[in-house]
Amino acid sequence: MRTISGYILICTLFTIFITVLFGASSEVQKVQGFNKALNQAVNEDKLNIKKTSLLLDANGQVFSEMNRPFRLYVENEDIPSFAKDLLVITEDRNFYEHVGFDAGAIIRALVKNLVFTHIQQGGSTITQQLARNLYLGQEKTYNRKLTELFYSYEIEKSFSKDEIMELYLNVIYFSNGIYGVETASQYYFNQNLQDLNKAELSFILAIPNNPNKYDPLEHFDKAKERQERLLDLLEQEGTITAQESKKIKNTPIKLKIRKKIDQYPDYAVYAEHELSQLIAHSEGFDKKIKQANTQEEKLKMEHQLDKRVNEVVQSGIMIHTALQPSMQQKSIEALNNSLVYEGVEGATVTINNKSRKIVAITGGKHYQKYNFHHAYQAVRQPGSVIKPLLVYGPYIEEYQPSIYETINANSYCVSNYCPENYGGRQYGQVTINQAFKESYNTPALRLFEKTGITKAFETLNLFDFENVQLKDQTYAAAVGGFTYGMSPLELTDAYTSFVNGSYLKSHAIIKVTDRKGKVLYEWKDPSIQVWSPQTTEKMRKMLNFAAVTGTGEPAYVSKPYVGIKTGTTNNYNDYWVMGLTDQYTTGVWVGHDIPKSMEAIERYRPSHRIWKWIMK
Repeated sequence: MRTISGYILICTLFTIFITVLFGASSEVQKVQGFNKALNQAVNEDKLNIKKTSLLLDANGQVFSEMNRPFRLYVENEDIPSFAKDLLVITEDRNFYEHVGFDAGAIIRALVKNLVFTHIQQGGSTITQQLARNLYLGQEKTYNRKLTELFYSYEIEKSFSKDEIMELYLNVIYFSNGIYGVETASQYYFNQNLQDLNKAELSFILAIPNNPNKYDPLEHFDKAKERQERLLDLLEQEGTITAQESKKIKNTPIKLKIRKKIDQYPDYAVYAEHELSQLIAHSEGFDKKIKQANTQEEKLKMEHQLDKRVNEVVQSGIMIHTALQPSMQQKSIEALNNSLVYEGVEGATVTINNKSRKIVAITGGKHYQKYNFHHAYQAVRQPGSVIKPLLVYGPYIEEYQPSIYETINANSYCVSNYCPENYGGRQYGQVTINQAFKESYNTPALRLFEKTGITKAFETLNLFDFENVQLKDQTYAAAVGGFTYGMSPLELTDAYTSFVNGSYLKSHAIIKVTDRKGKVLYEWKDPSIQVWSPQTTEKMRKMLNFAAVTGTGEPAYVSKPYVGIKTGTTNNYNDYWVMGLTDQYTTGVWVGHDIPKSMEAIERYRPSHRIWKWIMK
């Protein structure tokens, strides 16, 4: 009688399975050419596990995180064997034997589900759960369960058991927006997974079974109860002794919730912007965008670039930057404490003279992440800080005069353009050095005319001034008259050419690597010789005179070398201080978002004060 009952049960189950198979045909048909489609879908190169990318400072310390959800990836060799043993015994005892699904478990689940109108138990293996997390979602239907089996089988063909375990532990959900066991370790205990003790390991691995029910922040006691049940299972299997189980259970669990790392938003936002530039340059997007024949083509390429940047960021990269936290903090303090005037904004940039890397950058007063970034997004008239780059440098390079050669500083007009010196004053014959350090306008125009507009702009175009137009080639440019102007970053970057005569575009990013240290991207800009040694020496002397006894004197600091040039635009709309020491080149801009006179605060020298604060 028992034998006959057994045959009846088997026939019934087989009939049900065939029915489900045909009922799931629409699901199977979605994956046309099933083997081919699965081979394409289940491929290591196409795994789309979103991971958090990290920004590191010059000391290798993380100062900001990119991408949500927060997910840190851990390699198989860094996953403790205790965690794997616990997972296998509690989730999938036949994990190392089955081919992606456990037939016995499926039959048991099917029998149980016969008494319900929907799926109550799935008999899912770790591989099946991985298939759901990576490809299929959490829908519970017989059609989807059948598709899940096909995917699980293909996963087992494509990956080793260790790789499957690694992937699974990196995708499962640990409540509170946390995905992956390394992320859970960092979030709940503020430690690396390898540094957790067995009590902590078993505690966080109690969560994924039901992340809402076992949320440690809301239901700590329930999570602890499940942890102890998991340890009982390990003890029953002989993986741990009764004594060890008791010891682990009695080990106190003290959560240390990790706060999101989000320091120095000014620097982080610029570094993220530069990452997009680096990817565009490295993969040819920048050339394609420039070569686009229509606006539609340009927008299409920009969209493709955005998509590519998102792919790179979601892969979990390490962005190594030149950020010096102490210099960044000093720059922030200088800006916030000096700009106490309503509506007055500012920006600073500091570049290391030797490496030509940006070590500090501020985007505005009390800058908030992703707000308008004045250091690289604000384009303003440069005033007299353009003179060393467009007037004096090119003139000295062309004629190599002594800086004590004299020039007329009285009123002067060229082609109906008649600039005035500050206050409309006439100074007669002055030395080039005197005209430079006091920032007279009429001598600058005379020198500019003698060099020639075309020649002078050939030099200026060696720098990375994105908004300089062909129509800017007028005599007004000699004293800072441009159609749009320059950003604080662009001007500071150009001033690094006075370090040794060479220009190498400055960057915040040193390199971009994957988690194993493989370099994915790095800048490879060429160094350009802009000034001859003779010109460089003369320009440095004049910049130094301007710092010691000229318009830069209020910003002077005692260093082995100091060189400063200042600038004020029409109606006191912008204040600039550009200068360098033996170590750094720093630029400061102060102004309103909508240009407005700051004559009332001129005597307080806010830009000078900020520069001095940073460089002292």
